[in-house]
Amino acid sequence: MDTTTPGGGLRAVLGEEFDAWKAIGGVRGVVEANVPALVFVIIYLATRNIPLAVLVPLGMAVLAILVRLMQRIDVMPALGGLFVVGISAFFAWRSGRAETYFLPGFLTNAAYAVGVTISLLIRRPIMGYIIGMLRGDIASWRSATHPAARLTYRRYTRITWLWLAMFAGRVVVQLPFFISGNTAALGVIKIIAGPVLFCLILWATWLLVRGLPPASTYLEPSESTAASPSAS
Repeated sequence: MDTTTPGGGLRAVLGEEFDAWKAIGGVRGVVEANVPALVFVIIYLATRNIPLAVLVPLGMAVLAILVRLMQRIDVMPALGGLFVVGISAFFAWRSGRAETYFLPGFLTNAAYAVGVTISLLIRRPIMGYIIGMLRGDIASWRSATHPAARLTYRRYTRITWLWLAMFAGRVVVQLPFFISGNTAALGVIKIIAGPVLFCLILWATWLLVRGLPPASTYLEPSESTAASPSAS
């Protein structure tokens, strides 16, 4: 989940309007996050040469960092991209199987799905804590008895179910293609279930968040003061 881009990722759900491009990091963010995988698939299908197929995306990830450095903009997204590409390249290189390039993402989504499921089972919807932190109220929405807090709790629960559907859906859709070794299909799923699905989930989250009452509605005066960014 991307919350590192100013105005992007989960921060986008707090805006008055929903900007889809900004939410997923803009054109640059989409390119840096997805083109290396697409290039890997194209090169592998054309050459069946795994070393070449992993080296080119690695070079692209390094180039993305250099371009950001020259433009004097935040390099952290590109560094994160290099880490992901590096792990993916390692899996494919070591195993000698192209489909394992996508294994780190598969395992990450599986882990997220398990974690989110547990949070729902114990009635502590994890997305509520994450969004609550961005709204200035990490956990009071869960324990407060005010009707506004109860509404917030229900909305956060629905939002958490949405994110579980995304993570679990990615796992379920990819699994048969891992078993069959269908690298091309995994590459297509990476694009569709990556920025496209992520943007849809962010938009649905935004719809549920925008109608929520301010946290100050149900916070005790002392809590409201503590949650205020200007408090010191």
